[in-house]
Amino acid sequence: MLYLDNAATTVRKPLAVYAKLMKSTIAGSGNAGRGAHKKSMDAVRAMVDTQDLIAELFNIQNPQNIIFMQNATYALNTAIFGTVRDCSHIVVTAMDHNSVLRPAYLLGNYTVVDADKTGYVRAEDVENAIREDTALIVCTHASNVCGTVQPVYEIGRIAKKHGIPFLVDTAQTAGCTVIDAEKMNADMIAFSGHKGLMGPLGTGGLYVRNPEKLYPLVVGGTGSNSESIVQPEFMPDKFHSGTMNIPAIAALSSGVKYVMKRGVNAIRDYEHGLAMRFRENLLNMENVTVYGSGTGVATVAFNVGELDSGEVFERLMGRVAVRAGYHCAPLAHRAIGTSDRGAVRASFGVFNTQHDVSKMTDYIYHISRDLKG
Repeated sequence: MLYLDNAATTVRKPLAVYAKLMKSTIAGSGNAGRGAHKKSMDAVRAMVDTQDLIAELFNIQNPQNIIFMQNATYALNTAIFGTVRDCSHIVVTAMDHNSVLRPAYLLGNYTVVDADKTGYVRAEDVENAIREDTALIVCTHASNVCGTVQPVYEIGRIAKKHGIPFLVDTAQTAGCTVIDAEKMNADMIAFSGHKGLMGPLGTGGLYVRNPEKLYPLVVGGTGSNSESIVQPEFMPDKFHSGTMNIPAIAALSSGVKYVMKRGVNAIRDYEHGLAMRFRENLLNMENVTVYGSGTGVATVAFNVGELDSGEVFERLMGRVAVRAGYHCAPLAHRAIGTSDRGAVRASFGVFNTQHDVSKMTDYIYHISRDLKG
């Protein structure tokens, strides 16, 4: 089956990722921090090595301020609930994922900054949404619906000017777009490990510039300060309660090494080239509507005729893996004009080819032609 759902997860990983996962699993990983024996210390080293690699990739000054979680959703929840604890105001955007919107809704005091029809959010609109009680600004780096990249560097400068913490969701960009924590003025960066970073499912994390200002979402056993019932304040133990998934974290390091060896810009150019060729093919078809700016990550959102996106998905079922519907981002669909039926999303990865573009183009062409009658 043709796989074009890399925005959800990369199914094909570099061979080194599988090798590291298998080695760590078969050899038996120790429990990091739960003993001074070799197995436990090896587990700690695997985690530290992965922190170091991600820090280098994201230009993070202190690798210990990177914490691992099972996905970007947990990272975003930790960042939001750990920062906003007194009903203070939050600024979010229409292009944010439900991993941001639902926590903001639960907290109750938030402003949604609208996007234009291409899914682009203007930085000046974010600044205009700031209030005296604003405690956090959140923005996705790139839309998971249509791929549009947001002006996070400009928003970061605005947040710094106003002294407001800035949280960036890089679930769609980590590994395929340059991320510079310092130039971005990011106080927190949530990332997914199983997408562009090529790691296994169940990997993700959060960078925290000022961990002393963030409350942990979960507390418990850390293997440190065990004589006390008080959660440790030092990193990363403050946020690493319970047993860590060391085999997956170790395998993630191999994915990051692959990204660094191939080069983020080279990966971006390759994936973007595939997506733009497919996008251009769609734009030349009758009965096909394409969304987004066309200048973002390698995600192409579209609809065919008046068909519901789910019906297009059904016609493709068994031949190609794409996603249809609302992609856990309802306000993004309102912005781009697809609230009535969602959109079909084809997202290209580094292991896709020009042949894949041609096959997918043919599939959509035949659906479009059949509608024309």
